[in-house]
Amino acid sequence: MTRALMIQGAGSNVGKSMLVAGLCRAALRRGLSVAPFKPQNMSNNAAVTIDGGEIGRAQALQARACGLEPVTDMNPILLKPETDIGAQVIVQGRRLTTVKARDYAALKPQLMAPVLQSFGRLKSQYDLVLVEGAGSPAEVNLRAGDIANMGFARAADVPVILAGDIDRGGVIAQLVGTKAVLDPADAAMIKGFLINKFRGDVSLFDEGYALIERQTLWRGYGTLPWFPDAHRLPPEDALDIGPNRGSGAFHIVCLCLSRMANFDDLDPLAQEPGVRLTMLRAGQALPGDADLVIIPGTKSTRGDLEFLRAQGWDIDLFAHHRRGGRILGICGGYQMLGRSIADPEGIEGPPGETPGLGLLDVETTMSPDKRLARVQAIHAVTGTPMDGYEIHIGRSEGAGRSKPFAHVAGQPEGAASADGRVMGSYLHGMFAGDAFRAAFLAQMGVTSSLDYGAGVDQTLDDLALHLETHLDVAGLLALAGV
Repeated sequence: MTRALMIQGAGSNVGKSMLVAGLCRAALRRGLSVAPFKPQNMSNNAAVTIDGGEIGRAQALQARACGLEPVTDMNPILLKPETDIGAQVIVQGRRLTTVKARDYAALKPQLMAPVLQSFGRLKSQYDLVLVEGAGSPAEVNLRAGDIANMGFARAADVPVILAGDIDRGGVIAQLVGTKAVLDPADAAMIKGFLINKFRGDVSLFDEGYALIERQTLWRGYGTLPWFPDAHRLPPEDALDIGPNRGSGAFHIVCLCLSRMANFDDLDPLAQEPGVRLTMLRAGQALPGDADLVIIPGTKSTRGDLEFLRAQGWDIDLFAHHRRGGRILGICGGYQMLGRSIADPEGIEGPPGETPGLGLLDVETTMSPDKRLARVQAIHAVTGTPMDGYEIHIGRSEGAGRSKPFAHVAGQPEGAASADGRVMGSYLHGMFAGDAFRAAFLAQMGVTSSLDYGAGVDQTLDDLALHLETHLDVAGLLALAGV
């Protein structure tokens, strides 16, 4: 028997990632060995795995919920959007190609084999595999060659639970309508449903819940109230990041680029009691009281540099710098801070060269080789050990590297301005380490006592208890064959 269960959604962003993470931790707490799996993910928020590849950040969090290090088999197909019509295709952790959306359908039939291969390896190693779908199976126009939802469920013979999001309204139509449009053989894979994100008195939905059961003939596995601590878990989607987090005196502003990537770098900072984090959206001016501005990673450095300039943020950054403010660029943000960005082979877009912001004395050249590595470093200013990961193309060189941000194996990493107020680094995930984060903030007069990792694990435990309290978790595990 396939000891697995798949959570699909009646729409996008219904909370599938959180549900799978909570079920993973609940299964672990019951003494099961469990692993997460998502056949296909679309996200620019990626994690570097222990086996040297990359997967969606949500699956890395789910791996943590299972007490595991993330591996590429947990998310064998990762799509990383580079433009509105094209994305990079990552297969089992490595870049395969870049395709336009209209051409991806022709590629999908080749991808089911690695998907099933990765799933097979996981189910042979663990008591249970919990699978997350993508988008919604109701998108029947995309059913041909599907590897993300019902195509996978039928190929791997995995039972499905359909989750609906009541917070956005129309949940009855979401669930009943999904069954109405599905092929009967696909609909037969759905063994039940659950309701997510309920606010208020759950009993008020009893009649609607019963109606869904009558109309679909699916068993209900419970109504899950809103989980108020969801913001304490690293978000997968940039849209899940609120515009403002925290109320501390130290004001950090992050520029929300159009292709922002690995923005979970900010999550530990957002939870610092002494910090106020603003996610600056398109069309907004940089606040005059900003203490530190962060330019995050991006999937399209030259394109997002043009986007940054179109918002007038370059002018704001120069004014912020003249006022004595600090600037930190991470990965693509670091590249933007230099004198120029050259892409002679057109790796991220049309070939060419774009002038940088000129706040760091480095120049970047893009190349096809992608750097994927977990990294241990020493922060140059404070001497504090730090852990992070690199996930980028391009190499930055120049006189600015004589004053590095950090040292890796005795070699300079990143760059800083002569006065130290402008900094750039390729290291993602640096702020998850308590010692480095505390030392970095202490330079700016901010005291930190946050144990970030313990907070994430406690929130996962609380989420598991939340699911155990309100859902029939035993019934879900029995459906999975456990």
